[in-house]
Amino acid sequence: MNRYAITGAAGYTGKYIARRLLQGNAEIVNLTGHPRRPNPFGERVRPAPYDFGNPVRMAGHLSGVDTLFNTYWVRFSHGRTTFERAVQNTLALFEAARIAGVRRVVHVSITNPSPDSPLPYFSGKARLEEALRSSGLSYAILRPAVLFGREDILINNIAYFLRRFPLFVIPGRGTYRLQPIYVDDFAALAVEQSHREEDVVMDAVGPETFTFEELVRLLARAVESRARLLHLPPGTAWGMARLLGLLVGDVVLTRQEIRGLMDNLLVTDSPPAGETALSDWALQHADTLGKKYASELARHYRP
Repeated sequence: MNRYAITGAAGYTGKYIARRLLQGNAEIVNLTGHPRRPNPFGERVRPAPYDFGNPVRMAGHLSGVDTLFNTYWVRFSHGRTTFERAVQNTLALFEAARIAGVRRVVHVSITNPSPDSPLPYFSGKARLEEALRSSGLSYAILRPAVLFGREDILINNIAYFLRRFPLFVIPGRGTYRLQPIYVDDFAALAVEQSHREEDVVMDAVGPETFTFEELVRLLARAVESRARLLHLPPGTAWGMARLLGLLVGDVVLTRQEIRGLMDNLLVTDSPPAGETALSDWALQHADTLGKKYASELARHYRP
């Protein structure tokens, strides 16, 4: 039986990777910060707690693992959970994989990372890519732009607000672009890359490119929203997002996320790595899309 490790195998991206692996003869170690949460996969997925402060001990959980799929990261800093801490934790994870003799690491990065980026999400991802390249481990670095699927937060919550409010605010002109990829297409790519030997860095984007306004209009049609789209300066739009965050008890959108969007960091010139079109998927799931709010804080920061 092949043995794999996934950071967050019961989470969003990790769950789709786990499902793909379990179609074969696989045993999975779920490295997680919530080892007591319900496991949807039964005995073939064994939870093990993160131990970032002790890579040698964490390596014990990776004993016999062929491939480590790393989806661990943070969307924004919150309390003691910062981007810098996420970088250090990931470095400890890579060290644990090296100590344990893991053959290959499939690492989830982001489109257009840069060590010089003023946005810590993108500069942190760039630092980790460089660390993995120099680690001596075999690697596949996959760079998704935006992932969409049933458990998605961004796409779902856009639809949620379109359903419930008469206005939807678009920062700036809304002409900045993004290339969403279906989460199961991404999982298939990750599993495919786990079986290879050569080191690779590749963008993982879907078959469609949207401006942000086109994306919002697509979702509005799917959920039959009558909300009026209102263009506001980025700072004002962020202020309104903060007010909505107080309403739903979450961080709806950060100032840095707005800048990343408006700087076109979620679009590339690469060929598509997935086949599922968001325009089709949104219509197929219109009955459930945006019916409930998806909370980032509840998913990752609350017991």
